Amino acid sequence: MSKLYIVPTPIGNLDDMTYRGVNILLSADLILAEDTRNTGILLKYYAIDKPMKPYHAFNEHKVVNQLTGRIARGETMALVSDSGTPGISDPGFLIAKNCIEQGLEVETLPGPVAFIPALVNSGLPCNRFVFEGFLPHKKGRQKRLKELSQESRTMVFYESPYRLEKAIQEFIEYFGDERQMSVTREVTKIYEENIRGTAREILQYVNNNTIKGEIVIIVEGTPKK
Repeated sequence: MSKLYIVPTPIGNLDDMTYRGVNILLSADLILAEDTRNTGILLKYYAIDKPMKPYHAFNEHKVVNQLTGRIARGETMALVSDSGTPGISDPGFLIAKNCIEQGLEVETLPGPVAFIPALVNSGLPCNRFVFEGFLPHKKGRQKRLKELSQESRTMVFYESPYRLEKAIQEFIEYFGDERQMSVTREVTKIYEENIRGTAREILQYVNNNTIKGEIVIIVEGTPKK
């Protein structure tokens, strides 16, 4: 039966791939990959020999109708991103939405996403949280930070290591330098690191150390009065 499978992939350690995810990639007619080079490494690791087609932020609007048409005609496709769960700060929403609107079946597998281990490992409340992903680089950034200055739930952000220092400086400006934070980099990878403390302490650490890799920032919510 034709279907779109959304298949999470490891965020670092290739052994985090599930048995079910491997089996679906083995059985799919076509694998949609954010970057075929990165996905090719994963497929080689699990001895999966299946055709791939690029599907990423720069071509999804152009190819989505063609792909959903093929699914409607009986093909089964598996969508993967470079790491983690497609649709979470990665392409995935558009094709899933189009399939659903056309009555085509979509099935999403559970699996890796970087912010969950970072959140649980932060030591900050994780029973209620808000996922912000990447803040706007320019337009709307200051407005969003001002809005979040009143947020009482734990906040989750993704950030580039090149903009990490600036982001923490902005958090200090809008949230205060005593706000508790956690910065996690390279989740599940060999150089995974967790840095915890006040915003002021985190900024000092970042100023004195070279931070590389993919970054998740967890920020304490505004204390309730």
